[in-house]
Amino acid sequence: MSMVSQDCFSNNAAAVASLVLPHSQSPNPRSNSTTFFHDFKAICLSVSRKFPSFTTSRLNRNRHFSSFPILMASVGAPSETLEASSSGIVGANDLMIVGPGVLGRLVAEKWREEHPGCQIFGQTVTSDHHAELIEMGIKPSVKGTQVPHKFPYVIFCAPPSQTSDYAGDIREAASNWSGEGSFLFTSSSAPYDCNDNGSCDEDSPAVPIGRSPRTDVLLKAEKVVLEAGGCVVRLAGLYKADRGAHVYWLSKGTSDVHPDHILNLIHYEDAASLSVVILKKKLRSRIFLGCDNHPLSRREVMDLVERSGKFSKKFQGFTGTSDPLGKKLNNSKTRAELGWEPKYPSFAQFLGVS
Repeated sequence: MSMVSQDCFSNNAAAVASLVLPHSQSPNPRSNSTTFFHDFKAICLSVSRKFPSFTTSRLNRNRHFSSFPILMASVGAPSETLEASSSGIVGANDLMIVGPGVLGRLVAEKWREEHPGCQIFGQTVTSDHHAELIEMGIKPSVKGTQVPHKFPYVIFCAPPSQTSDYAGDIREAASNWSGEGSFLFTSSSAPYDCNDNGSCDEDSPAVPIGRSPRTDVLLKAEKVVLEAGGCVVRLAGLYKADRGAHVYWLSKGTSDVHPDHILNLIHYEDAASLSVVILKKKLRSRIFLGCDNHPLSRREVMDLVERSGKFSKKFQGFTGTSDPLGKKLNNSKTRAELGWEPKYPSFAQFLGVS
């Protein structure tokens, strides 16, 4: 744990300890993290027993204290303690992010710009990155922790790779939505049934259930969302300077896939801004498409990377000849309805290559 993060917890723990424990039992802010969190957990439990209303009256006055009930759960306090001590009022613009990774954190940043003073909560599979989330002003909890109230806005950004029951996880997230604002699921453009480099838009048919295990997972998850009244945004390939297909291929040097396969891209920031626009619209049971409307072949992507001169590694080429081709996405209908345009209109413009 970083010194900054530990100092944050140390100050909170020391203040609370002064109310419930003798001075000699106060936690040592310079002790190792295991001992420190053991002490902090003991204090949390003492507070919940001695001062049932403490969390709503004093802890919420401080940004770090306002995370206190959720932190109790993340360091091992029983879920019923979280429920009993988190009776704070939910704001009209409060947001729950399930899966606050790269995209989720950008959504949080843009949502707070639109709604200063709102509370943002983040649900994760583990507590490994909770200190980072707290520093960003996101109140973290671990998947499975009982939440004390429903949220007006919920966005599900977690990938299917981290669970054996993706639809079930989304169903649980939907159960934590109050139904007042919006519930949004960030899906993939994979369900569109096109693999011949042909054109595809919001109204194109989806892959039939049963043809592909990968698309089955996504389509079943989308069905849960739509039946709950939520919306789906099918995103093209996400990228930024240090993440995306181009970074993967640079790391490999060569790749045994077809160079003429068409890719569709959208910058992480644009995916986040599009998600925020959809959330704000409070729409129900709709599917939108997120892409930059500049499809490129794999070969073209890597040619642009080479021309940009911004990467030290060199890509040698694609060697595949028989794998399926892709699709050319166009989301003009999504843009027209939502009044949204991307900050980065194309991968070439992002790289500064004309």
